[in-house]
Amino acid sequence: MDVGLFFGSFNPIHIGHMAIANYMVEFGPIDEVWFVVTPQNPLKNKKNLLDNYQRIELVYRAIDKDYRFKASDIEFNLPKPNYTIDTLVYLKEKYPKRNFWLIIGADNYVTLKKWKNWEILVNEFKFLVYPRPGFDHTSVDFGSNFMFIEAPLIEISSTFIRKSISKNIDVRHFMHPAAYNYIMEMGFYNTDNYHFSKKKKPD
Repeated sequence: MDVGLFFGSFNPIHIGHMAIANYMVEFGPIDEVWFVVTPQNPLKNKKNLLDNYQRIELVYRAIDKDYRFKASDIEFNLPKPNYTIDTLVYLKEKYPKRNFWLIIGADNYVTLKKWKNWEILVNEFKFLVYPRPGFDHTSVDFGSNFMFIEAPLIEISSTFIRKSISKNIDVRHFMHPAAYNYIMEMGFYNTDNYHFSKKKKPD
């Protein structure tokens, strides 16, 4: 079985993530996508980062009953900080019959040399690369282990979602309803359940 590993903070997961995963399964060489929720990205600031289990709960709710997708907490119990190479080595040992692909955006592709042991990654593992606005993957060549999937350009970001919710802006249609409702119920991202308690319904 071919499995695509979609690493991310998913803070929160949104329809852009889901659209990319859907496209990779239907148009790429993989059978499943595992959303690997990352506790600590060494290249990102932890400010405004929800608890690990809150973020994976959002992923579970977004996946719903789609058999093609799986939420993975594999990195929760691995040494910190989390590096992709360490997680991949662990997964290969734990699931020897699965063929793993890394799903990354063109923005990550052009900066792969910043990753720990990037030489091992590009030579020993396969990648699926999707387009990102403003990043030209043709400016770099890491060899034959990369497949470029012409998925639709997605400009939605988790930062946009967080900032919008903190300003009481309704972005419910940018997320799976179950994930969005969970955020509202829990009061994540400085919201006060504004949409359900204060906003008037249209006449």
